[in-house]
Amino acid sequence: MTLQNLLRIGRLKPHTPTPQEIQRLLAAAQRNLRDAQNKAISDETRFDVAYKAIMQLALVAMMASGYRPSSNEPGHHQTMIQSLPLTLGVPNETWLILDALRRKRNASDYLGDPVETEAVAECLAQATALLATARRWLEEQHPDLLQAGP
Repeated sequence: MTLQNLLRIGRLKPHTPTPQEIQRLLAAAQRNLRDAQNKAISDETRFDVAYKAIMQLALVAMMASGYRPSSNEPGHHQTMIQSLPLTLGVPNETWLILDALRRKRNASDYLGDPVETEAVAECLAQATALLATARRWLEEQHPDLLQAGP
């Protein structure tokens, strides 16, 4: 599967990113990671904000690559995670873990399944690593998106 294939089947839309939106999403992901480390809040909430950071970083990678998810289609979170090897070049084992976290989030949100402390730790670790990967990738591939606007 390629990003062009996902565009052709309607899972993605073309998008021209701006430095401002990329930088806002990076800052939001960083804030969410910081919030997820707050042990005074529930594991479910910590997991949710760490997962939100993962989604924001996947969106950064997708937008910087010239696309955005077709959010009116079901499964756009799955599409964003599955696109990470195509955008950021994350290894297959990483996207498999991220997809497992997505399924955990769905079970928590839609079935009320509890979130274990270990899942929170894994989600935080994955989000932190993805932030570092995204920043490095942007610096190498899209440094213009990290520059301050006019």
